[in-house]
Amino acid sequence: MSTFQDLLAEGEAVPTEGWDFSWFTGRATEQRPSWGYARLLAERAARSEAVLDIQTGGGEVLATVPTAPPVVAATESWAPNLEIARRNLAPLGATVVEAEDTADLPFPDGHFDLVVSRHPVVTRWDEVRRVLRPGGAYLSQQVGAGSVRELTDYLMGPQPVAAHVPPDPFTTTAGSSAIEATARAEAAGLQVVDLRQEALRMEFHDIASVVHFLRKVIWIVPGFTVDAYRERLAELHDFMERHGSFVAYSQRYLIEARRG
Repeated sequence: MSTFQDLLAEGEAVPTEGWDFSWFTGRATEQRPSWGYARLLAERAARSEAVLDIQTGGGEVLATVPTAPPVVAATESWAPNLEIARRNLAPLGATVVEAEDTADLPFPDGHFDLVVSRHPVVTRWDEVRRVLRPGGAYLSQQVGAGSVRELTDYLMGPQPVAAHVPPDPFTTTAGSSAIEATARAEAAGLQVVDLRQEALRMEFHDIASVVHFLRKVIWIVPGFTVDAYRERLAELHDFMERHGSFVAYSQRYLIEARRG
């Protein structure tokens, strides 16, 4: 059996680049949304002429489409992910551009008939509308308000469940509610044609999986470090040793919007 210190060290050592979650196999599980984002993306990409993936991470999801349109582009803000994304998306002939999450998109007006994003940190609804062609669609799976709050509350104490909404009327962030996202999409001139929401069961089987998850998904416990939360991590490790997995629920919503 690994000791508490060994597990902490393992969770701290795993690289956090990209959005490949294969390391968690056997150590943590998360129920998948019923709508199948990757399948929906593949269906829409197959009948598109130009697709843009915003905040692509390492390009892992876009890379799964079996039939790519003639034009494929992606943006990413975190430098370590850029080369991973370029490598993963090279078979699609994709152009991967460095762009800050809150910045204007570095593409001309009406350039894409499909814009997609899985778990974006920020959504600039005005910029999504600008780069879409008339009749084009935006498809996104987003992190909803209160996602994994059980883990947040365990480490930080009870926290209010509030949507993280910036003052810009055309912007939402991870943790915004589906209602707020719909309102801001419509304010930017998009028509929401599909909206689905689900709470999905997660199980963490050891403390290493908790540490790696919090290092990778940085908005769950802002500013997380092992040293800052060592005492609470030790208590959680003891709980998991005696009672089994720690259970939390991720909040997800699928939103599809069109430009008229």
